[in-house]
Amino acid sequence: MLDDCPIFPKLYEISNCDNGAPMQSRRHFLATSLFATGSLFAGRAALAHGEATRSGARPATVSNEQKDWGVAGDPREASRTVPILITNGMRFSPDRIEVRLGETIRFVHRNVDDVLHEMVIGTKWALHEHAELMTKFPGMEHDAPWMTHVAPGGMSEIIWTFNRPGRFEFACLIPGHYQAGMIGTIIVSQA
Repeated sequence: MLDDCPIFPKLYEISNCDNGAPMQSRRHFLATSLFATGSLFAGRAALAHGEATRSGARPATVSNEQKDWGVAGDPREASRTVPILITNGMRFSPDRIEVRLGETIRFVHRNVDDVLHEMVIGTKWALHEHAELMTKFPGMEHDAPWMTHVAPGGMSEIIWTFNRPGRFEFACLIPGHYQAGMIGTIIVSQA
């Protein structure tokens, strides 16, 4: 997986120096590089589930990137609000939502559990893939208009326009939650 990541060079591609530099210099270079990289990611991981995100605050700029399941919605165009209760049993209520094609929904989440949860909208495949990444890298940073974190006792929202028909899902991808069945369904129909 890291082989595809431009941030992590393949260690076997770091060639030996031809300038006769002692091995200690190369070790120092590698140690310094790894420390700097680790510090960078530690700082980013600390922000991954930071208080601003946990409170449900949205990023200052919202990406209008088209996804298979729709696009970020404009709050002024929300046609209805769908309240979602996040319960102690690692469940969403409701866990099935029907939407008309083209509808912009304001999802308002309320977490009555005593642990952090999130709601991420996507295809079954996209959510499964993201859940696997979250299991491998539980502190990974992610923030997008189709996802939100909800602190214990807190509230947050997602505003989403469903401009493609189909069956989509929403889930909590915090490690162990998705695997425990914290998943819901969104059906987008022509009308």
